[in-house]
This record gives sequence, C-alpha cells and structure tokens, in this order.
Amino acid sequence: MKNIFQIYGTESNPVYILRDINLEVSEVEFVSIMGPSGSGKSSLLYLIGMLERPTSGEYYFDEKATHELKDRDLSDLHSGQVGFVFQQYHLIDEMTVYENLETPLLYKKLKRRERDVIVCDMLDRFSIVSKRALFPNQLSGGHQQLVGIARALITEPKLILADEPTGNLHSEQGQEIMELFSKLNREGTTILQVTHSDLNASFGNRTLELLDGRIVSG
Repeated sequence: MKNIFQIYGTESNPVYILRDINLEVSEVEFVSIMGPSGSGKSSLLYLIGMLERPTSGEYYFDEKATHELKDRDLSDLHSGQVGFVFQQYHLIDEMTVYENLETPLLYKKLKRRERDVIVCDMLDRFSIVSKRALFPNQLSGGHQQLVGIARALITEPKLILADEPTGNLHSEQGQEIMELFSKLNREGTTILQVTHSDLNASFGNRTLELLDGRIVSG
C-alpha cells in the first residue's frame, strides 16, 4: 500500500478514516493490527481484502495494481485469493453447515463430486462432521466460528483476514482458534488479524499500531 487515504463525508466536511497508509506485508507473515476503537483497524482490513476501495493511493496485491482493476476483476481476485473470518461469523442462516462450506466452491465452477470431496475433507479437518446437517442457529458460538474459518479456508486462499476472530468466544475456544491460525501460518498462509488482545497479538510475528487512521508503529 502506498499513500492510502480513506475519506468519507463531503468535500467541505471530510471525515478521515485512514491517513497516508504505507504498508508492505510479505508472504507468510502473521500480522496483528491493534489500536483503540475508531482508529481505522477494520477499515484497513477491508481495504486489504478488497471489499472496499481507497479514496486515493495505490494498492498492489500479488503484484497486481488493484486500484486500477475494474470491479469484476477486483471481485474475482479477492474471492480467489482472500479468506475472511469475522467476529459475527456471517454464516448464511438458511443453509446447513455443509451448504455454507460449499457456497464458496460454487464460484469456482467445480463439479459436484469435487465439491463434496473438498467439503468432506474440511468437515473432517475441523472435527465438525457431526454438524454437517445443522443450521447456524443450532451451533454454539465456538462451532459457528470454526465453520466460518473452514469456509474462509476452503478455497485455499493465500491470505486470511480476521476481524476480532475470538471476540465472542470464551478463553479456551479463543486459544484454540489462535493456535489454529498459528498452525495455518506455519503451513504457509499469510494472516492479518485485528485484535484488542495482547495475548492474541503475541501469536503473530509483527504488530501494527494504528491511531487516528495512521500507522504509528510496526
């Protein structure tokens, strides 16, 4: 990222969310993003994940100039390369666990048998085979988060973005999630997480501190 600004409001009354962000993340880093509420942490994560566009500046992902891409090309890039884990899970209530995991694979136009093999492998990997036919409201918070992480990983993204991934979990579940992230990182996945927890941040190998939309350290 080079000289990234994110500005809302009007020209006469601008609201600066991110100010002059310059950031480089290498492959297989595990970066924690910290700072007080309103400092721009989640906004930065959304820009990195290409869910939003910056007001100005340049952003290169895997050597591609994302700020120059059309919306469809940008969507194809982030759907194939980036997995998201949200505090609120964002599972589809009307779909079973199996269907929630299968949904990202539909965009890859895989045959049904191929999708089934991948989903079954992910169910086994996360020890949620017995939950496959359940709906999200039938799961505990911990299991919902496991499904959310499994869904994020099912397309084998290069990058995982996690926004307060343990915020709704008790300490034991949170520890398990962070150990899972650490394992994924060791296996080659780049991870960026937003967190208020010093303990969670310690799982990473680098910490960015944001204040008033600026990176002040890291």
